[in-house]
This record gives sequence, C-alpha cells and structure tokens, in this order.
Amino acid sequence: MSLSIKQLLENKGIKPREEHLEILEGRRKGMAELRGDLSGVAIDDADIGMRNIPGGDHVE
Repeated sequence: MSLSIKQLLENKGIKPREEHLEILEGRRKGMAELRGDLSGVAIDDADIGMRNIPGGDHVE
C-alpha cells in the first residue's frame, strides 16, 4: 500500500493545508501520466543533449 502525499508530508513534520494537498495531488497525477508515456521508448531515442556554442549559431 502506498502512502498518500498527506501522510508523506506529515511523516516529515509538515502539516499542509487542504488546498495545498489538492494542488500537490494534481501535480503528482500529471507527473505519473508523463512518466507512463516513456515506458515503451528506447533510451537511445529519448536521450537529448544540448550544447552552447559561444559566438552564435553556425555550422562548419
């Protein structure tokens, strides 16, 4: 059985207000939905890298 957000916070000594719990629960559900979409993706296809090239965008 998994703990609720309220239980997790109270275990850490944090007493959240009800309106904050609703916001946190909505965010948790959103993250769970996003995480579920990555289950069938090949890791090589999901790996993205960004570089900063000083001096602007150019290709040699």
